Amino acid sequence: MSIGRLPDHEQRILDEVERALRRDRRLDRRLRTLRLGRRPDLTRLASYRPRTLTVFLLLTLSVTLMVTGIVTSHPGVIWAFAAVWPPTLFAAFRLLCRWTEG
Repeated sequence: MSIGRLPDHEQRILDEVERALRRDRRLDRRLRTLRLGRRPDLTRLASYRPRTLTVFLLLTLSVTLMVTGIVTSHPGVIWAFAAVWPPTLFAAFRLLCRWTEG
């Protein structure tokens, strides 16, 4: 890869591409409003309202994985349980909160 200047025909092509990109207002707006250090939207997570069936299925899956992991001691099953258990608890907690709101 050369570090020197581009040949004239390649420089002309590059200049044309740059000119076309500068004229694209939508791209310019998207690049100006791009936020790299954006935090996750926790309001959506706090407003999560699971259905009873969803929580029931998550609890069933979690208990099945837990029992299978205890019986077999297979690392994949244990890791699957570890991945499913926190969302299950969160969904059950949100469902209980919804039921007690009145």
